[in-house]
Amino acid sequence: MSVSFRTLVTLEQYLVEQERQTPGATGEFTRLFSDLMLACRFINYEVNRAGLGNILGKAGSSNVQGEEQQKLDIIAHDQLVRVLKMGGQCAVLGSEEVDDIIQLSKSGKYVVLIDPLDGSSNIDVNVPIGTIFSIYKRVTPVGTDGTIEDCLQPGTAQVAAGYVIYGSSTMLVFTFGQGAQGFTLDPSIGEFFLTHPNLRAPEHASYFSVNDSNKSEFTAGIQNYLDELGERVRTGEKISPRYVGSLVADFHRNLLKGGIFLYPGSRKAPNGKLRLLYECNPMALLMEQAGGMATDGQRRILDLKPKELHQRVPLLIGSKHEVQHAHKAIAVAAAPLQ
Repeated sequence: MSVSFRTLVTLEQYLVEQERQTPGATGEFTRLFSDLMLACRFINYEVNRAGLGNILGKAGSSNVQGEEQQKLDIIAHDQLVRVLKMGGQCAVLGSEEVDDIIQLSKSGKYVVLIDPLDGSSNIDVNVPIGTIFSIYKRVTPVGTDGTIEDCLQPGTAQVAAGYVIYGSSTMLVFTFGQGAQGFTLDPSIGEFFLTHPNLRAPEHASYFSVNDSNKSEFTAGIQNYLDELGERVRTGEKISPRYVGSLVADFHRNLLKGGIFLYPGSRKAPNGKLRLLYECNPMALLMEQAGGMATDGQRRILDLKPKELHQRVPLLIGSKHEVQHAHKAIAVAAAPLQ
């Protein structure tokens, strides 16, 4: 049975209620989050019309990681910078698409770290993509320029994190550190409604997501775990491989249905591919708030102290029981022979 949007809580109502329940709240965080979602609605519009507006395909440039930028990568980045600068609540912005920090407002109290369009290599084939965000309080004095130190905070210091996934429907999934919430955009009125309150990741995995074509490049521990997964599939366990190649898409499915996502280190890339600040930290906070786990194979992701703006780390994230199972398999492979 369908539910009328009139019976659902809007994002604005939710934010106002959270502000009301927070002692000493000034409304600045609410305005920042509202600005961030405004930018994401602009991005959603551009994504939905991409095939009609000659904005598909490569931009002919590369980002700081040497990855080819898509036209929509640049559009998404520019929209976020424009809206957050106008809002005035963000002191400094870090983006996967540019080399250095972007100073926005000396009076801003917050730091925003973003992957403007995760999975952009899948844009042209209409696979779900998304915007990943992370919010911190600045550590430098208000009234001064923000610095790199504002951005290099451990994941435990995040005050909010989440993503917007642009797919068959556009969903916002986020946490303010008190559980994970899911909102769905009604495109007819441009409003997000609370459709998935208090999300919980199933403890046991139904899916595993990894590019196993790189298996020969992975560490012995990861190879051991993948061998075990293969044996579990062959013996009839209800766990299946599903890999889209877009972190947002794979994470979203595993959050709702139960699963584990792996992007481990390899011989060619010992630290993996994913960025600690723009991808791993926000997804780790979100997954933990939903009852799951996130590690680099040994350590909790949120405990890692960033050393540089575009630092990469391996990532194992998902249903708690399955991440623990992966750790046991890795430990067995690493144990010395008796």
